Amino acid sequence: MTLDNRKKNVLQAIVDDYVATCEPVGSKSLIDRHDFMVSSATLRNDMAELERLGYLEQPHTSAGRIPSDKGYREYVNSLMKVDCLSDEEGQEIKEKLGRSFDEIASLLKAAASTLADQTGYISLAMTPKLASSYLTQLKMLMIEPGKVLVVVVLSAGVVKNRMVRIPDFLTQEQIAQISNAVEQGLSGMPLSEISLITVATAAKDNQKVELPDSLLNQVLYEAYTAIKQADNLDVYMDGKHRMLALPEFSDTRRAQELFNTLSHDGLVAGYVDEVTKEDEKKQYMIRIGQEITLEGLNDCSFITTTYTVNGKVAGNIGVIGPKRMEYSKVISQINFVRMLIDQQLSDS
Repeated sequence: MTLDNRKKNVLQAIVDDYVATCEPVGSKSLIDRHDFMVSSATLRNDMAELERLGYLEQPHTSAGRIPSDKGYREYVNSLMKVDCLSDEEGQEIKEKLGRSFDEIASLLKAAASTLADQTGYISLAMTPKLASSYLTQLKMLMIEPGKVLVVVVLSAGVVKNRMVRIPDFLTQEQIAQISNAVEQGLSGMPLSEISLITVATAAKDNQKVELPDSLLNQVLYEAYTAIKQADNLDVYMDGKHRMLALPEFSDTRRAQELFNTLSHDGLVAGYVDEVTKEDEKKQYMIRIGQEITLEGLNDCSFITTTYTVNGKVAGNIGVIGPKRMEYSKVISQINFVRMLIDQQLSDS
């Protein structure tokens, strides 16, 4: 059933008021706060009809109404207009993200921090999907005998490192020669094409140090593992503590369920990646309440968007907040941050 204009206006007003107050909305408050040129009785009938259709819920018999998940979905799909950021807000975000960053990780951490500060909710930023990236550098630095730091640099600007163990009698010169040989042989090769065999072939074709195969293969295996682990998605999350200040999460059990889920970065990253594939043509993606398949986020809404590297979709940024979040404002903030990330990565 299509809602008539008045019922749409009533639903929009209830969502706006509930977002602002976190209190059930009654017909009297609608008349006091909005320009409805009808009686309280007429508004009560409209609210009862919206409840019957599943757009509103009544938490208590004598209380006003609150939006349901279906009501929020109707709001974001049909009733919401995305705000423009104020000049002051845009300038504040630019100052935090406008400087040059040497690594994409630093940029994404700054983006997550900025979004958390601006929205007052939980923010996240995910490193690029790296399978199509290629290796640009591989360095192996001896920290102490038997302990080496493997540094992997990828074309997307991502730097990953991993501490590994090697035989303690190998010298810095020997491991540097091995890493230089692997870098020379594999530089420019997509991560998806790198295997233990290609690593070993590159080293044996290019390295000048003589080592027994057993020792060389041990070092090469550690180098290969470090390269492949660079393909893992990293999630930078900020603002978790902010949710504790919201009435929705004053219940200890709800808060614990939320934090338990958010503590599993891989789970969150996999979910965001899945949502992106479902709606990859959309400018931003919104999941509300029961639409979110992650346990503990039933009282939340999740807004994500994608950023690009060299014109191609690379990773995600997003915000997790209560269902009664200020959708329009949050979307405008996310879009602005995404624009700045795109600019930074295209200039780097």
